[in-house]
Amino acid sequence: MSLFQKSVEKKYLNELDSVLIEQKYQKFQSYFGNPSIQENIRNSKEEQFQEGFLRELFVLIFGYTLNPQPNFNLTTELKNITNSKKADGAILKNGEALAVIELKGTDTTDLDKIETQAFGYKNHHPKCVYVITSNFEKLRFYIQNAVDHIDFDLFNLTKDQFSLLWICLEKDNLLNGLPQKIKESSLLQEENITKKLYADYSKFREAIYNNLVKNNPETDKLLLFKKTQKLLDRFLFIFFAEDRLLLPPNSISEIVKQWTTLKDELDEYVPLYDRFKKYFGYMNTGYKGKKYDVYAYNGGLFAPDEILDTISIDDDILHYHTLALSNYDFETDVDVNILGHIFEHSLGEIENVQAQIKGEKVDSQKTKRKKDGIFYTPKFITKYIVENTIGKLCDEKRKELDLVDEEYAKGRKNRKRDTIKILDDKLNEYRNWLLTLTILDPACGSGAFLNQALDFLIIEHRKIDDLRAQLFGGGLVLSDITTDILEKNIYGVDLNEESVEIAKLSLWLRTAKKGRKLNSLTNNIKCGNSLIDDPEIAGEKAFNWQKEFPEIFANGGFDVVIGNPPYGIFIDPKSQDHFNRHFPFTNYKTNLYILFIERMLQIFNKGTVHFIIPKSLLFNTYFEAIRKALILNTEIEEIYTITEKVFEDAEVGSSLLLKFKIKINPENITRLAVAEKIENFIMNYNVLENKVPQSFFLDVPNCEISIISSSSQSILKKLHSYKQVKDYYSLKNGLNPGNVKHILISENKESELHKPIIWGRDISRYIISWSGNYINYDSSIVNRISIEDIKTKEGMNKQNRIDFALRTPDLFENKKLLIRKTGDSLISCIDENNYYFDTLVHGIYLKEEKNSLEALLAILNSKPATLFYRLLHDIKGKVFAKISLDNLGTFPIPSNLNSYSNELTESAIYLSSKIFLFNKEKEIFIKLLATKYDLIKISNKLLNWFDLDAKNFLSELSAHKIKLTLSEESGWIQYFLKEKERIKNFKVDIESTEEKIDQLVYELYGLTSEEIKIIEETI
Repeated sequence: MSLFQKSVEKKYLNELDSVLIEQKYQKFQSYFGNPSIQENIRNSKEEQFQEGFLRELFVLIFGYTLNPQPNFNLTTELKNITNSKKADGAILKNGEALAVIELKGTDTTDLDKIETQAFGYKNHHPKCVYVITSNFEKLRFYIQNAVDHIDFDLFNLTKDQFSLLWICLEKDNLLNGLPQKIKESSLLQEENITKKLYADYSKFREAIYNNLVKNNPETDKLLLFKKTQKLLDRFLFIFFAEDRLLLPPNSISEIVKQWTTLKDELDEYVPLYDRFKKYFGYMNTGYKGKKYDVYAYNGGLFAPDEILDTISIDDDILHYHTLALSNYDFETDVDVNILGHIFEHSLGEIENVQAQIKGEKVDSQKTKRKKDGIFYTPKFITKYIVENTIGKLCDEKRKELDLVDEEYAKGRKNRKRDTIKILDDKLNEYRNWLLTLTILDPACGSGAFLNQALDFLIIEHRKIDDLRAQLFGGGLVLSDITTDILEKNIYGVDLNEESVEIAKLSLWLRTAKKGRKLNSLTNNIKCGNSLIDDPEIAGEKAFNWQKEFPEIFANGGFDVVIGNPPYGIFIDPKSQDHFNRHFPFTNYKTNLYILFIERMLQIFNKGTVHFIIPKSLLFNTYFEAIRKALILNTEIEEIYTITEKVFEDAEVGSSLLLKFKIKINPENITRLAVAEKIENFIMNYNVLENKVPQSFFLDVPNCEISIISSSSQSILKKLHSYKQVKDYYSLKNGLNPGNVKHILISENKESELHKPIIWGRDISRYIISWSGNYINYDSSIVNRISIEDIKTKEGMNKQNRIDFALRTPDLFENKKLLIRKTGDSLISCIDENNYYFDTLVHGIYLKEEKNSLEALLAILNSKPATLFYRLLHDIKGKVFAKISLDNLGTFPIPSNLNSYSNELTESAIYLSSKIFLFNKEKEIFIKLLATKYDLIKISNKLLNWFDLDAKNFLSELSAHKIKLTLSEESGWIQYFLKEKERIKNFKVDIESTEEKIDQLVYELYGLTSEEIKIIEETI
């Protein structure tokens, strides 16, 4: 979406005072539209005209008061709050920056170049909402972030454009937040239109399909459904074209009107669909009539189609739904981004319908959006990836050509002919190079990335036009380059036929121009299985890249590969077998997005790949091989994680933007970055980043990649140099009660074969608080459990197999260290009571008697150990954080452990006893209260009574509806203070022992005081 939604923008424009706007526009034109002044501005240096620009535009036109006038709300050179840098100007509200202004001279023709600088200023002013950049000739306006903006050509501004500029920049409008209000209204309007249009679109598709099935019983239903989609694509193009004047206005409603006249007044009935087919023919071959002409847009969408040309559709279906959809304004209300969301949602419905047609049961967990990983990629992601791939290549090429904007801003006056020719030749060479770029999305969906790439390239060509206009003078002549871009630059592949057709349609809608044929796109956007080229496996979807794109592969492959590859583990057995045989870096627990990464390594020997994928690539144990392959076989330029969920519907959490070049360079320096919030990512603010040699991660267990600060790097390196827990101890998973947990678990010891079992929640540091559960460990029970037994539990009625895994009793009936699996902290205890445990608990056992479980217990329960683990595995604060058995096994243990073992062991035993007594005394006090006053639910504050003072203790008793006399209060206060003092001694003892252990652990791991400070402050 552009900054404002068109219909919302139009509403506010219509409310403007037309007389005032006319007066202000004439005043504006008298200065900024004056050719002599324009020439003087172009000849002025940035510093010479900065204050003059602010005065002429913001003071004299938009009504601001410039410093040092009293009550000023506009100032020059505003210093950042948190550093010494200064913006060129700022609009103030209550003395604080509401908008920052960054100015350059007219020799800076590309305002993109100052975007980062301008937002750097905004990020240092917490109440700043707007960013304004300008080179005195062009002005760009942003709200909150850089995803969308509005450009204004001040030297060639029409009155309508000035009206919009007035809405954005006029003093009262800006200070009262009108632009932000319009943007918020625009987002709401877009959401409402999307929902309503999608509902109408879905109803139309359903009605057409059902009607086709009824009227054409001899035709295959699946084929009819696909043709339904194609028919909708035709109508959508016409809706867009008629509202954007590519076709005569109201073409659809006119066809319906003519049909009604023929039927009702002239007694010349023909089916309404025949009238539409006739118009489709016009779209294919063209038509010249007395009242209107139709250009032959074609592109393949309107080419003859054997099925669509012979089917029949009821009049009332077409009459109702075509008029309903034609009521939308596809010029102002509906943009291509809205259609993108609609198309992606549509693909999910298509899966359900196709499954029903085939007589298959629809599994909501395996709909197309889930199975094929289809999720619409938001613009802030597509924009970032395109700018950091195609954009970076363009920057490199400009540098290679020594193409400097400022040289063109000088014009041709008083310059040598040879100089002019050299500058012009550079532009021609740059344009020709642009047209050689090949850009691929191997899982293109509805074309979000391809459309973003198209937009970027169109703008890049416009910049060439702009530079040529500056060089030669005269008006700006825009080159008609979109056809060449579509044919030469943009490529896509997708497994879904519907996606391919929708991607083509979205590109057509974005580039359609009156009187110009649509590009065919057949050779650019193709349907096929990007991962499999064997017809025995993939059938007609088998995709041989070299055969499909021979010219591109003759040059080594695509220059840029971008996209959001599908992810998930819903892979059919036949394909899985193929992947096992042909994808050596992808093993157990195959994920589609990992396959896509490996496929890129297989088929390309050049190019830059930039994907958005799940963050699990960085740490999942099963993905070690692909991580190692990337480190050894590519040049990893960037690993950027976004912690906040990017895709609302997706089941994964954090996302990862991975950028690499198909080029062997293990010594490459990789940029590592993490943004906790999407807003941080968009604003490039509060982003943790570091640069490390990618080979650094070869020495990390499992080649796990973590985003760390540069200050923590030496600590990480030190930790990786040590031995590991698995070198001293053995580690085991617990039993899995599976879907029979409700059958196996009881609260009573019903027989000798019922064993005490603990859960993760029962484990605290140094202490087990057994919840009293038993597990039936009778080995013969497997023969006595039936499917019907499983279904006795609510919510289990769909279970169709028995699934659980018990383990040998020897695993449990031993002394062991137990550690909780869930959470982002290490929490462990020693068990000498032969407790059984499930898969949410890990067991650690001695390998040799000379080692000590208690020493390891002290280490794992220490504050340093949790900080080390978080540094190694980046789990702090994660919603589904867990301590994996593999990562626990690779937890570093220095080889001089034995030197500290006795002291750590003694401290752990002492601490365990003190915590036990502390808990006991704490519970005695609570039990006394609960028994005396029949308390059932006790607040956390009262459970931690020892942290209260006497007044708050009495308040908590009152909150529990305990009424005391004065003498009872006195008695309880005396008892409370006495017990609090006693338990306080335990607490002090516990805390001092924990502190002692922490220092021992830091000493054991050889951390300096500086390193200790770093890890405690940053992790």
